[in-house]
Amino acid sequence: MAFQTPDWVKHAVFYQIFPDRFARTQQHLDDPAMAVTLEPWESPPTPFGYKGGDLWGVAEKLDYLADLGVTAIYMTPIFQSACNHRYHTHDYYQVDPLLGGNPAFFDLLEAAHAKDIKVVLDGVFNHCSRGFFFFNDILENGPNSPWLEWFEVGGWPLSAYDGSQPANYRSWVDNRALPAFKHDHPAVREYLMRVGEHWVRQGIDGWRLDVPFEIKTEGFWQEFRDRIKAINPEAYIVGEVWTDASQWLDGTQFDGVMNYLFTGPTMAFTAGDRIRMDLVEKPHYYPYPALDAAGYADKIQQLLKLYPWEIQLTQLNLLSSHDVARIHSVVNGDDAGMVLSTLLLFTFPGAPSVYYGDEVGLPGELDPDCRRTFPPEKEWHLDLLTIHRELIALRHRHAALRTGTYDVLHAEGQVYGFSRTLGSDRIIVVLNAGEGSAPPISTDTLISEGQTVHEVFTYHGATWTQDSLTLPSRSAVVVTVE
Repeated sequence: MAFQTPDWVKHAVFYQIFPDRFARTQQHLDDPAMAVTLEPWESPPTPFGYKGGDLWGVAEKLDYLADLGVTAIYMTPIFQSACNHRYHTHDYYQVDPLLGGNPAFFDLLEAAHAKDIKVVLDGVFNHCSRGFFFFNDILENGPNSPWLEWFEVGGWPLSAYDGSQPANYRSWVDNRALPAFKHDHPAVREYLMRVGEHWVRQGIDGWRLDVPFEIKTEGFWQEFRDRIKAINPEAYIVGEVWTDASQWLDGTQFDGVMNYLFTGPTMAFTAGDRIRMDLVEKPHYYPYPALDAAGYADKIQQLLKLYPWEIQLTQLNLLSSHDVARIHSVVNGDDAGMVLSTLLLFTFPGAPSVYYGDEVGLPGELDPDCRRTFPPEKEWHLDLLTIHRELIALRHRHAALRTGTYDVLHAEGQVYGFSRTLGSDRIIVVLNAGEGSAPPISTDTLISEGQTVHEVFTYHGATWTQDSLTLPSRSAVVVTVE
């Protein structure tokens, strides 16, 4: 079946932002909705407290993002909500007042587009919150509510807050704060479709869909795609699916998913036994057990065979997110493991995504700790930031790293090498994830006779000479081939 995914995504570098924690403006604090008591910015994150990051603050950081090489922003939910992560939506048409409301969002959207930075929003369409007007009406009016059929209510009185009583309505993962929509109801389905359409008409560049696998209604996501693409054929639709997503990536629903099937094996190879098991046993992305190069090659080959190539090029590849511990903590502060993982991220097919702060070494354990505020410059790991800039620039310079073929060239011991090729543009990446120096590798096994190479990125003293490749402990080299 022939289908097309958005071209711009194939060339994008994403930056994921948790709005409450990224940046707080100092220019608009006369807004009464924003002039409120907040937790200190530098204090540890809590499940319920607000730090006060806002969308004007994001706009003020666009120069930093552009300098980093970012071309697209994905923000976790921004709509009105009574929680700091805003997955409990109150109003799908109003940006949260603490974020600056709709005016701040439209200012950000205009400023981002002026810098050729796309903006993708988080769509929470499986469930809402107790404060969502239609559900709140049921709380107030009981069986007399005109919106009773929008939800699945099992008894009266509705037990929305009393934990000693069973929740007598369907909610996501039995969390009574998150009443689930009845998607089979035509009015609910139409309401959510119109929400999706509205914000695309306002100029957003796509939707990231929260827990889309929970919506079982036949044809729901096919209709969503058709209606969104009718407005903007290049709008990006990416789902949060952690495992094999083949059933959603058939060309009729999503353009890609958050590619945790890349995340887990990549860290299992580059960090190995350094992985902190207390941080990875709960989320289902499995950066364990440790992999050698052959094991990693097998995982990657399986992944690349799983979906059509058109889909592979628009997968959202990541190492951290708001749902898992940050890579810096997962690899237990191992800078080499983080650098090697980052190298694989920026040289893999699909769109790489950096979780805000990872580029400067921000640590963070499981939720809510993975949602720390962006650190002051004095706490940045500047070497890590430099490497991110170099790798992003390398990806932007070479089309082969964005849409070229991916071929494994070497997978022995802890040494893994592959090429990306598009026409005359050919890149070879080789890394040694092991503690000891690798045996020298004859370059004849990696390039053809008469070809020349130019080093474009090296790490930890890796060197490519005319005859051999030398890879010290935890090192890597990237070369162009002519």
